[in-house]
Amino acid sequence: MMLKTPLPNALPTSLSTSIPTTEMQVTSIRFERELIEQLKALARGQGYQALVRDILWEYVHQHSGDVPMRIQPQQIRAICAAQAQRTEYCAVTGQQINPQDGMWLGVTTENEFVPLCQRGVAVVQNQVQSVSG
Repeated sequence: MMLKTPLPNALPTSLSTSIPTTEMQVTSIRFERELIEQLKALARGQGYQALVRDILWEYVHQHSGDVPMRIQPQQIRAICAAQAQRTEYCAVTGQQINPQDGMWLGVTTENEFVPLCQRGVAVVQNQVQSVSG
């Protein structure tokens, strides 16, 4: 699963499609009350159903091998070195990062930590240079 750890008081961002809910299929699923309360707390105004949809899409992308580009390079505001403890995917390029490989953690403008590969870092650096140059 992709590392995506919001900092305290950070609002989660929607990763799901922008299809209007009127065009989505209605389904019913039963959750424990405590789980719904926890999801509502984590959603912080996003709505727990949208959060569940985001979680399910992330699961589908990671288990189907279909890992889309998650963020734009200009969304990275800080980068630090790290080591993968499990399979990750670069948030910029979608490239797989294997366990124990060197990687980078990017902090986004939404205060989330996202995994970055070397190529992803280069893309971010090129974006910064083209904006400041």
